Amino acid sequence: MTRSFHLTVPARGPFSPDFWRSPLRGPRFTAVLGVVLLAGITILFVTGLLSYAAYNPDLARVNDKTPGKGILGFYLFSWPTDPHWLYRLTQGVHVTLGLVLVPVLLAKLWSVVPRLFTLPPARSLTHALERISLLLLVGGALFEFTTGILNIQLDYVFPGSFYPLHFYGAWVFFGAFVAHAVLKAPVAFRNLRTMRDGGDEEADELVAPRPGPPTVSRRGALGLVGGGSLLLFATSAGRSFDGPLRETAVLTPHGGPEPGGGPGGFQINKTAAYAGIRAAETNEEAWRLAVTGPTGTVRLGRAELLAMPLHSAALPIACVEGWSTSDQWWRGVRLRDLAALVGHEEPVDVFVESLQRRGAFRRGALRANQVADPRSLLALFVNGEELTPDHGYPARIIVPAAPGVLNTKWVARLTFGEL
Repeated sequence: MTRSFHLTVPARGPFSPDFWRSPLRGPRFTAVLGVVLLAGITILFVTGLLSYAAYNPDLARVNDKTPGKGILGFYLFSWPTDPHWLYRLTQGVHVTLGLVLVPVLLAKLWSVVPRLFTLPPARSLTHALERISLLLLVGGALFEFTTGILNIQLDYVFPGSFYPLHFYGAWVFFGAFVAHAVLKAPVAFRNLRTMRDGGDEEADELVAPRPGPPTVSRRGALGLVGGGSLLLFATSAGRSFDGPLRETAVLTPHGGPEPGGGPGGFQINKTAAYAGIRAAETNEEAWRLAVTGPTGTVRLGRAELLAMPLHSAALPIACVEGWSTSDQWWRGVRLRDLAALVGHEEPVDVFVESLQRRGAFRRGALRANQVADPRSLLALFVNGEELTPDHGYPARIIVPAAPGVLNTKWVARLTFGEL
């Protein structure tokens, strides 16, 4: 007679249920955080897609920072110019909300970390799909939030360009997020109803079998997470507003008080020195703007531009990092008038080239609808004075609702026509 013996090796470390002892973990705590993220991440994804569309990536290769996107660019359209604060709103919401959600995301990841170490790895097909979506969700969330925050802080330490990394990462992350939400949302809302009705919490793998002594209540923990989010909001949102609120954005680049005073005393992203602009090439004797169209190329100095009809527009500058200026009064020549000067009776797309030597977007392109807007200018003045070197002297583009990088500074050439 033969006996068989099965030796069961007890799980150790994080694979052991006894390793996770916090009494705070549980389906209700996780459900509250999950519902907040469900709404917040959906808004982040939509505003992120809008931000990408605002760059007009389908307009000439120069604007396309994500080649090969294929069907992922199905939603792209000509970015509108009305309302003139559109990009300021959508990108301000995107960046500020992303920062505000960081404490919620970290708390959510902490609350579900035992699920990453459950054994066996898959108990059923549904459980296997949930585990896969969870791994993609955690990895995608950390990647998207990390690269986004680094971009806000102007720390480009990641390999490659931010644009394709963040764009493709967003689709992977949101795909996993949707799959996970479909699988877990019914359970989360059921847990919230149970909490509202005062019922007992069901047994769950997140509940510690032998919890340690509590040091804070779940309500207190949620308050701590909410307080962290409010603190990040208070120290970052101000850079998207005007007036005294701007001085509260102490933890973000381009936050705090406006730099300097006078007509040019408002935020910039890159200085003339950083961009490699030399005074010898921007003075009135040396600088000439080349404007090209079907009738050829004309070269205009500031004197010739000043002899053309000048127009004014009150427009902000809003950048992908989430900061923006208040409306500034710009004065210059309408882009559609420059298009007409070289043979285009109707506004067309324009390819813009800068004297800038360093940094991205030394070249850019604008849609015909942007050229057509009477507020779209080749600006020569701001707030009643000549542009300063850091604001783009001798001439810069200013277009309503366009991302800051498309409001090209130190313009050297405009090429109107099909791009």
